[in-house]
Amino acid sequence: MANEQTTEQAEAAMPDWSAYRGVLIVVEQRDGVAKKVSWQLLGEGKKLAAKLDAPLMALVIGEGVAHLADEAVHYGADRVYLCEAPELRTYRTRPYSRVCLKLIEEAKPEIVLFGATATGRDLAGAIATHLPTGLTADTTQLDVEPPPSRLLLASRPAFSEKMMATILCKQYRPQMATARAGVFQALPKDTARQGEIVAIEAAMREDEIAAQVLDFLHETGKLNLEDAEIIVAGGRGLGGPEPFGLLAELAEALGGVVGASRAAVDAGWIGHEHQVGQTGATVRPKLYFAIGISGAVQHTVGMSNADVVVAINKDEKAPIFQFAHYGMVGDLFKLVPAITQEVKKRRTLFAKPAADTTASVPTLERSEAK
Repeated sequence: MANEQTTEQAEAAMPDWSAYRGVLIVVEQRDGVAKKVSWQLLGEGKKLAAKLDAPLMALVIGEGVAHLADEAVHYGADRVYLCEAPELRTYRTRPYSRVCLKLIEEAKPEIVLFGATATGRDLAGAIATHLPTGLTADTTQLDVEPPPSRLLLASRPAFSEKMMATILCKQYRPQMATARAGVFQALPKDTARQGEIVAIEAAMREDEIAAQVLDFLHETGKLNLEDAEIIVAGGRGLGGPEPFGLLAELAEALGGVVGASRAAVDAGWIGHEHQVGQTGATVRPKLYFAIGISGAVQHTVGMSNADVVVAINKDEKAPIFQFAHYGMVGDLFKLVPAITQEVKKRRTLFAKPAADTTASVPTLERSEAK
């Protein structure tokens, strides 16, 4: 009886959030090009909205970005809020957060999601502070409880990335989270899809904004693991920095890039920009080689969504084999060069010969079986 009374009292104390409905994705863009994580979040948001029987909304902020509102519809949004103004051309915390705060106040979404990028983390933190509400950072799994609770289940690795923690925001709305790029999958782009686009006004004028952007320096030649289709990653099993040369040769033969586990980066064998995992990049390549990597949660959370995973490890009981589509138990110093040699051989075999305009073209005859 006492437990029932406590439950009833707790439910009675819960605020009435019935006015808050829908899932809102804040689309991040730079120079009119959307970050892939925005479309990935629309794909995941579609699932959440369906479970809640609620609309999926998107917010596009910038200057000359009306085409991104159309793209948001093509990637699953039912309604897109578009805010365009010269002062919004380049990201700045105050004007962008004011737009978001005004929209949240008017549209009242129950869930708001951002990409866990430098911009997304900055913007989400500023908004959560002003509302105020809770914010779960760097989530790798998202789900919702069905009505009546409608709670967002935002999960991320915890306790030194050794287990997953699911975080709830029971007392405040909207429920907010940032999500890692490469974790979720975007829906196929449907250019025939129709949706509502609502224009909204900027919340601040230029003379009200203290910070000014004088210039934006684009960094070139930087490794981009998140967009790589083929990654050859190495871990502690390599034993030192020199074997990464073997991985680089294989990556070059495959047309991919080199990745690494946290253990290899912490040991100083390779730079942090190569790190895959919770404290590195979350990737979704078509092919992922995990070489000399044991398979700790910290690493697998960053690569488990690869289309094909090939693991090479001398320990047949290594956890990485639980995530691998193909596994090789053996000496990586023998297996990797052999794979590289075979890849180069096949690339040469299937390479198109140069056209010879002087040679005659033979006539091929095809006979059909009767």
